[in-house]
Amino acid sequence: MKVIFLKDVKGQGKKGEIKDLSEGYIRNFLLPKGLAAIASEGNVKQLEHQKQSENKRKEKEKADAQELAAKLNEMTVIIKSKAGEGGRLFGSITSKQIAEELEKKGIHLDKRKIEMADAIRSLGTMTVKVKLYPDVTAQLRVQVTEE
Repeated sequence: MKVIFLKDVKGQGKKGEIKDLSEGYIRNFLLPKGLAAIASEGNVKQLEHQKQSENKRKEKEKADAQELAAKLNEMTVIIKSKAGEGGRLFGSITSKQIAEELEKKGIHLDKRKIEMADAIRSLGTMTVKVKLYPDVTAQLRVQVTEE
């Protein structure tokens, strides 16, 4: 009997897969727990429609990420901080502070998407990598000036 998995089932299949399994396993385990649905013609068409809409949504997200990446590549974020002798900062500039500065400019970006090896601890201009989508990244310039 063929079923469409509605959720991932360890050892059997992933969400959206169509698989042929034993009738007892389907009727006694998968159907009562809502993990799978019988692969009728209507359910298969519905699954195909869901996959198409999911692909369209992913393409739109990727296009939006590429547009934002182009914007970020052109942008320089200026952060003011107190510094001591030799341009050494009191404290450091973190991804959270960079995200807050971007927020002030109208760009909503999660601080976890800003990839920094270490926090910025000196005055000057640094380039920070921003991962917007699995294969879309941007280079953001961060200029730290003395307050």
